[in-house]
Amino acid sequence: MQITRRLEFDAGHRIPDHKSQCRNLHGHRYVIEITLEGEVADAAGESDNGMVMDFSDIKSIAKNLVVDAWDHAFLAYKGDTAVLDFLATLPNHKTVILEHIPTAENLARIAFTILAPAYQASYGRHLQLKKIRLYETPNCWADVEA
Repeated sequence: MQITRRLEFDAGHRIPDHKSQCRNLHGHRYVIEITLEGEVADAAGESDNGMVMDFSDIKSIAKNLVVDAWDHAFLAYKGDTAVLDFLATLPNHKTVILEHIPTAENLARIAFTILAPAYQASYGRHLQLKKIRLYETPNCWADVEA
């Protein structure tokens, strides 16, 4: 059985080597869809009976590990020193420094890497993160699958 939970967050970024507008500082209303695969619980009297995982627990894990960290932050590539130097001049600015350029593809991969182990062993039964879909805009997204 597969289930999916959708969450949204706002963040800024830039793609420093991009040939057009994306090289400028800008932001998006990102949407992340988290698809899990596992067995449906058959445990009478348990809160998650009949579920793969409670949707509120999917949300809680994603918020704690990715969404809250990235929401209203500037997602900056560690090699983008011009932007990092500028952001360092802003008191208490929320900056997330990433190992890779913050494209939709890389953000989806990073989120998958962070979230997969957190969901893997939940509820004591086999559960696997199958897919992360990260929307950068309503018409553009990246998928990472297990």
